[in-house]
Amino acid sequence: MTAVENDADVIVVGAGPGGSATAYHLARHGVRVLLLEKTEFPREKVCGDGLTPRAVRQLIRMGVVGGSAATGDSAGAAAAEDGWQVNRGLRVIGGGVRLELDWPDLASFPNYGLVRTRLDFDDLLVQRAVAAGAKLRTSVNVLGPVLGVDDRVVGVQAEVGPDREPATFHAPLVVAADGVSGRFPLALGLAKREDRPIGVAVRRYYRSPAKHDDDYLESWLELRAKGSDALLPGYGWIFGLGDGRVNVGLGVLNSSSAFGKTNYRKLLTDWLANTPEDWGMTDESNAEGPILGAALPMGFNRVPHYTRGVLLVGDSGGMVNPFNGEGIAYAMESGEMAAEVVVQALARPAGAERERALMAYPQELKARFGGYYRLGGVFVKLIGRPEIMRMATKHGMPHPMLMRFVLKLLANLTDPRGGDAMDRVINAMTKVAPAV
Repeated sequence: MTAVENDADVIVVGAGPGGSATAYHLARHGVRVLLLEKTEFPREKVCGDGLTPRAVRQLIRMGVVGGSAATGDSAGAAAAEDGWQVNRGLRVIGGGVRLELDWPDLASFPNYGLVRTRLDFDDLLVQRAVAAGAKLRTSVNVLGPVLGVDDRVVGVQAEVGPDREPATFHAPLVVAADGVSGRFPLALGLAKREDRPIGVAVRRYYRSPAKHDDDYLESWLELRAKGSDALLPGYGWIFGLGDGRVNVGLGVLNSSSAFGKTNYRKLLTDWLANTPEDWGMTDESNAEGPILGAALPMGFNRVPHYTRGVLLVGDSGGMVNPFNGEGIAYAMESGEMAAEVVVQALARPAGAERERALMAYPQELKARFGGYYRLGGVFVKLIGRPEIMRMATKHGMPHPMLMRFVLKLLANLTDPRGGDAMDRVINAMTKVAPAV
């Protein structure tokens, strides 16, 4: 049999935040990386403009933003000069209460968040991967795996360019970072698990001089239509982009009775009709672009995360946080974890030794996120019941200390060692919860 020459040591399918982070961390270790993206940059994506400190930590690790920005206003101003909107924390609105919660001061995470459109953000990340040595090819639509001995994946089949020319690329390892659609893992028979939470989010940009430079991410726990006291399903957000616009959207979880039975776009406009007129979101002429939607695959809803030479990263492996719908931080974090495991695996001969190293990836994912995601699944079921959500909002919102605890839990922001009493309680909860 003729030996096939590999195009790379690792092929990464998809150049979103998870794929670009994987490629960056592999390339900086000297691994030959081929990063395949079906579109051209810059390109738009639906969700994720608002970044918590957990995501910012990964940006610092990639050198996308300077670590000195964690020191406060001067460095925050530097980030703003580079096109980022810096935020101090989360403003929560519900139960007749408006509460501003600053991001916690921790040893493990910066104390600020950032906002940037995915149009710019994804482009910045892929440029970092290329600068580190990854080879990027765009307009490559990956169709499925190339299988070798024992049905092990040894490459990918694709269509290239506007004429969809067939092409095959070979590598001993493949990372699937192709997002919520997960076409590559689906081609391997890895379907989504129906017993894990999933959400749907819709968003739109509006011109809003009154809200565009807000230094808090805004979360609405209760949504109401104009002239009605009845609660609409879901939760909403408003993120200032700092350029005259805001990102406004809402999400609905599959634990809600409205999931799959609601016109989400109408739901968004019904809620926005009840916002103050000077915010600019009641006037259709201030809207920029259509209302776009996306699914949020949560709590490891596709497993296993490693099989037959393929590692799943980010949304492809269902890694969205069930507590808050955050996906970018976990896509980038899992990308770094996958890269570290792959580097160790490639240093071993192909066969049993390499497989042993690769199996560390799902084990590390489960150890880091499994218990936390299990708690998140319980949380999703609880808040899907309107009576529980109303009670929690009514009795929890007036207590800032409790809400600071909730912020740490929902954003997954604790120091693993040391930390305060809140950190120790949250860390203990995630350790005793059985991993998903």
